[in-house]
Amino acid sequence: MQKLINVMAIGSFLVSAAIVTAGTYIYIEKDNIIESVKENIAGEIQDIVSESLVNGLNSGVPEVPGVESGGTPIPSLPF
Repeated sequence: MQKLINVMAIGSFLVSAAIVTAGTYIYIEKDNIIESVKENIAGEIQDIVSESLVNGLNSGVPEVPGVESGGTPIPSLPF
């Protein structure tokens, strides 16, 4: 029974040490992590916006009649 308790204590220590180590690493590297995430988000937004401009924003605009043929003539005054 003592061996089981010792194994459980060692396992608990290892888990606690891993959590503290990971927390310390994240705390120390938080500025680099934040900058990396900002760069990734900015790149993705830039890709989405450029793709939208190239592929789809003008597709929803209806055609104006007569634009291809030079437009409609300007009406003249009746007098």
